[in-house]
Amino acid sequence: MAKRDFYDILGVSKTAQDAELKRAYRKLAMQYHPDRNPGNNEAGVRFREVNEAYEALRDPQKRAAYDQFGHQAFEQGMGGGGRAGGFDFTSFADVFDDLFGDFMGGNGGQAGSGRRGSTTRGADLRYNLTITLEDAFTGKRAQIRVPTSVACDDCNGSGSEGGSDPAVCPMCRGAGRVRSQQGFFTVERTCPTCQGTGRVIRDPCTGCNGSGRTQKEKTLAVNVPSGVEDGTRIRLSGEGEAGLRGGHAGDLYIFVTVAPHRLFQREDRNIFCRVPIPMTTAALGGNVEVPTIEGGRLRVNIPDGTQTGKQIRLRGKGMSELQASARGDMFIEVVVETPVNLTKRQQELLREFDEASGQTNNHHPESEGFFAKVKELWDELRD
Repeated sequence: MAKRDFYDILGVSKTAQDAELKRAYRKLAMQYHPDRNPGNNEAGVRFREVNEAYEALRDPQKRAAYDQFGHQAFEQGMGGGGRAGGFDFTSFADVFDDLFGDFMGGNGGQAGSGRRGSTTRGADLRYNLTITLEDAFTGKRAQIRVPTSVACDDCNGSGSEGGSDPAVCPMCRGAGRVRSQQGFFTVERTCPTCQGTGRVIRDPCTGCNGSGRTQKEKTLAVNVPSGVEDGTRIRLSGEGEAGLRGGHAGDLYIFVTVAPHRLFQREDRNIFCRVPIPMTTAALGGNVEVPTIEGGRLRVNIPDGTQTGKQIRLRGKGMSELQASARGDMFIEVVVETPVNLTKRQQELLREFDEASGQTNNHHPESEGFFAKVKELWDELRD
């Protein structure tokens, strides 16, 4: 009986891309899976056909050979290493990884990395760095000390005494996984001898007990850019934990916290500062000196009749902007301070002022407007 065309089996055209092939394969494999069709021999045959077709078409070299020679490309003597009279495809476990790897937490990819070598990438690390608002304005080069795992000096990270290479695992022969047959299924699991690495340490290094890394505290320099904001994350590539047995190191992530300032409050690129002024300065006008984030002073003009809450804008005196030369603005929020601990003479003068103010109604427009509205409200309630 002639074998069916692989494209027809999957229901795709000969120009189908990889994503379309995978979608078709997943759908059919789910449909004809033996667990969903117990005792259905026809479903079992279709299931094997679907796997055979996908295994051939997902590989670019096999697909090119199939497109040119058809099924003969995989017969004995044509495809190289095939089963006598049939197609030599990888066991279903490999195809199963490709189909269900996304749903199994990435285990398929993890095992695949074991087949490629004995190294494991190191873990990423986190470091919390607290800086001042002034440091955020100017930028800073900070020295930090990070406890981490580093490559063992005795074995150069290999895990073997003297730095020799690990040996191929005798159980899995370097694959990192072992297979067992259950019916017509091939079940694959991580090799218990090498834990999926594909290599074994026959003579472990005494300095690191075969892990290829030791604990150490590293000193690193971190460049904090000007204009950095609270919560910014800085990545230092390769400065994380050393990989297992010479694997690539992880990354170090610096999480920046900008400490609260005793005078300034920051909102994005702008700075706010509450400045108390005497009642006389608010009434008569004048000048006050205010601090700036760069450590200088500015003389600010206070108009006469200034009320509490008035904001005075100082352009270009705010925070630095990240990766830019521009700066935000600084806002002075005026707080009019009521005098305390008055002398008798000062009290007499204020009383005289109050009596003189009673003859006119334009010295306190805000309070007079407020109480006028209150009077209207009370009159409405009485009616």
